[in-house]
Amino acid sequence: MQWLIVIVATIGFAFDTYALLTTPLIARPALAQLLPADPATKEGAEAIAQWTGYIFYASAVSGGIFGLLGGYLTDRFGRRAVLVWSILLYAFSSLACAYATSPMMLLVLRCTTFIGVCVEFVAAVAWLAELFPNPQQRERVLGFTQAFSSIGGLMVTGTYWLAETYAPVWNEHLGHLLPGVESNNAWRWTLISGLIPALPVMLIRPFLPESPAWKEKKERGTLKRPSFAELFQPAFRKTTLVTTAMFACSFGAAFGAIQLTPQMVPGLLPEAKDIPALRKELASLSADSAEAKKVRREIISRSQTVGQVAGSVQFCQELGGLVGRKLIRVFQVPGLLLIPLVYLFPATGKLPSGNLEVLKVGLFVAGFFTVSQFSFWGNYLPRMYPTYLRGTGESFSANVGGRMLGTTAALVTTQLAPFIPSPIGPHQLAYAAAAVVFLVYALGFVLSFWLPEPKQEALPE
Repeated sequence: MQWLIVIVATIGFAFDTYALLTTPLIARPALAQLLPADPATKEGAEAIAQWTGYIFYASAVSGGIFGLLGGYLTDRFGRRAVLVWSILLYAFSSLACAYATSPMMLLVLRCTTFIGVCVEFVAAVAWLAELFPNPQQRERVLGFTQAFSSIGGLMVTGTYWLAETYAPVWNEHLGHLLPGVESNNAWRWTLISGLIPALPVMLIRPFLPESPAWKEKKERGTLKRPSFAELFQPAFRKTTLVTTAMFACSFGAAFGAIQLTPQMVPGLLPEAKDIPALRKELASLSADSAEAKKVRREIISRSQTVGQVAGSVQFCQELGGLVGRKLIRVFQVPGLLLIPLVYLFPATGKLPSGNLEVLKVGLFVAGFFTVSQFSFWGNYLPRMYPTYLRGTGESFSANVGGRMLGTTAALVTTQLAPFIPSPIGPHQLAYAAAAVVFLVYALGFVLSFWLPEPKQEALPE
């Protein structure tokens, strides 16, 4: 039974990250087709960047609001049911995204995906913490299962690479399943893969136990009613305020810089820089001529190369995140000093050579220092709130701080980018990311000195 519990938790954590990190990979090609816009031009790049910011922000706010409600429902109606239904919600929402026919439709469905992910995180952490009351075992289980969040990131980058490579073959045999077979619809195939976690969860669900601590109090009639107002009573006020602000900083670094990095890659690739000239050449040719077909194939080939390189860059970040999940403050100072440099130099092509290779190494470092903080919160928050308030307290910090406030950094970065004096869109985005990530890391480090220490190893009753 314990292994069954761990399997479900790892599926949930892996695929909630999988679902979230699909957005930075597919946003550029999806919006280029749905707007439509040419990402190789400054106007097209700015339009795509703005819509990407809207999608990041709207989905994060939606996820934060409903995730907050999900934490309350977790305390009221149990951890297991909320966990399972949230996984099914984000899995089927991701599938529906593959059939988007407009930017607004894509935005709405990404919002429902985020809602499922935000609810799942809170329910899973509370569920696991209470199923494993032994402190050492609880920390190992929470650390092990949350590490699969980064495995999910590796999986989605691998899936995107496969989709970019084999989409033409899949289109030939299964293209009739999609609303239209465009010149490059790898993003649709990537989104379809988000359905995977729903399949094992539907089979395993009848065998999953409820949290014994919550169930016992519920059956005895001693389970208090959760209340958001109680989070701001003297016993919990400092914990709530500081963790909310620090969660915002952790997510601010991830969404304000790291998750936008795939959009910076085209500025470093000669293949992407040549695409506008090829498109102008194509426009001057007869659509059915042999030369036009040749140029069209070249454009598709170069676009696939850009997508594959963007996926490999994201892979380096996720690999760094997998290695770094352990502590918090010891990662903040190096992150504060090093991560802005990644976006000031290799991401803007300022190094004499090897910008793309250095960027990959830099993103490994960025993932190492940033993702480590998320694992800390999963172990810290359950020890700060009693059973009846655990889901509510976790959801407030994670969703109000992380999802609603922290992810606004993506909108700040994309809105700041056009005002930076650089002639290339991806370079503007990199400079904006450097400024945002420096500010949120500095603020998070300062706030860490006010973070309360847990009073005991065991979970509060």
